[in-house]
Amino acid sequence: MAKQSLMNEPAAPAGLFDWARRRLASVWRDFAASPNGEGEESIEAQIRACLDGRGGEISARNRAARLARTYLGLDVAGQKSFLETLASFDSDPEAVASAYQAFQEAEDPATRAGATAALRRVLEPPRQKLLRQFTSIPNGVKFLVDLRATLREANRREANGGSTLLAALESDLHGLLASWFDIGFLELRRIDWSSPASLLERLVGYEAVHSIRSWRDLKNRLDSDRRCYAFFHPRMPDEPLIFVEVALVQGLADSVQKLLDEKAPLLDPHTADTAIFYSISNCQRGLSGISFGNFLIKRVVEELTHEFRNLRTFATLSPVPGFRRWLAELLAEEKEGLFSVEEAASLRTAAPADRPAAETGAAALLSILSRRGWWRDPAMQQAAEPVLRRLCARYLLVESNGARALDPVAHFHLANGARLERISMLADVSERGVKEGGTLMVNYLYDPDRIEEWHEDYVGNGKRNASTGVRKLLRGWS
Repeated sequence: MAKQSLMNEPAAPAGLFDWARRRLASVWRDFAASPNGEGEESIEAQIRACLDGRGGEISARNRAARLARTYLGLDVAGQKSFLETLASFDSDPEAVASAYQAFQEAEDPATRAGATAALRRVLEPPRQKLLRQFTSIPNGVKFLVDLRATLREANRREANGGSTLLAALESDLHGLLASWFDIGFLELRRIDWSSPASLLERLVGYEAVHSIRSWRDLKNRLDSDRRCYAFFHPRMPDEPLIFVEVALVQGLADSVQKLLDEKAPLLDPHTADTAIFYSISNCQRGLSGISFGNFLIKRVVEELTHEFRNLRTFATLSPVPGFRRWLAELLAEEKEGLFSVEEAASLRTAAPADRPAAETGAAALLSILSRRGWWRDPAMQQAAEPVLRRLCARYLLVESNGARALDPVAHFHLANGARLERISMLADVSERGVKEGGTLMVNYLYDPDRIEEWHEDYVGNGKRNASTGVRKLLRGWS
């Protein structure tokens, strides 16, 4: 979650995903060999054999591994057909109807309890039994996580919301994974330069916010004044589920380029007073919708507090991935009162001279933002900054998607109990930062003593907490 911005849909590169599939197939090659020299069976026949449960535990594991290898050997169309076949192993309607009738006719608590248990058993589709069987084979949990990623993609490609059967299978798998990946089962581990090379390679591939350009860049992010933590599951010990990168600095950071500067002097972490969370990346597409990020930040705050007693401030340096898109739509409407007379005049004066003269402030701002490298021009930057910061405050604190903030990153941090602390200009001047956020980035503050209060404000009452400085940006809005 093409790569996505902070806490959006995870988006591991295709090469990394393919590597994992080849590794799984290699692990199962001998394990899944047919013990009886059986010929190729249809997928439906293999599924029925797994569900029939003939033979002992070893035979069951062999059949499950063989079926998994069959799936991995198929092309995209073949995998979709496989999933549709698996999804067709649904609950027996007649058995459900009979059990439900018995439940309705139950007259006493004991009979009703037995009827409820019987109804629950027949409601569970046989395909869930097979999904659980996959966990018994090596790397079976990772196989199921990737299977759900493929399911979600297949449903996304389908018209009208996807196949009902595939959606039901995906729902089954989501429920199983949500219970298996409960936060109580996860292990928080620090990743540093001494971690296995294979893990470091995955870190590079999974980074979804600020791409890691080289091994030197990675080493800089894992130096003594930096920290990287990830959640792992005991059945996927070599695969991070989500990780966060932290910089130990003095004061709030207002530029990701400065934060990631490989030539910047190393800071003694024991003199740092601020921990900046500058990148959070989900690693497993198949675990989308199963939240770890809120727990990760809170756990890392605890870890850092214990390690560095001098830390007083915990904050993010976060992108605003939807701001420019929202802004373009807003400016296209050219509403009256969007700019003050002074702002509109300043924007028109700073607009590129080699383009048609802009008649309105909205047209002038659009003209400025469409010029490549506009932020390097002092006049354009000076005219645009107050307007962009004010409009960004509006976007983050007022605009909504139902009951939640329109910006996905703002929603994530506000729901986790953070406060919108500061909006900074020229904070990300990368191509992506200019295109998506207009060079703006946001500091979200995590106060350990007020996280729960701010969480309840947002989730319970819809209140978006912000500093006085950010609130001032909204004054005078028409």
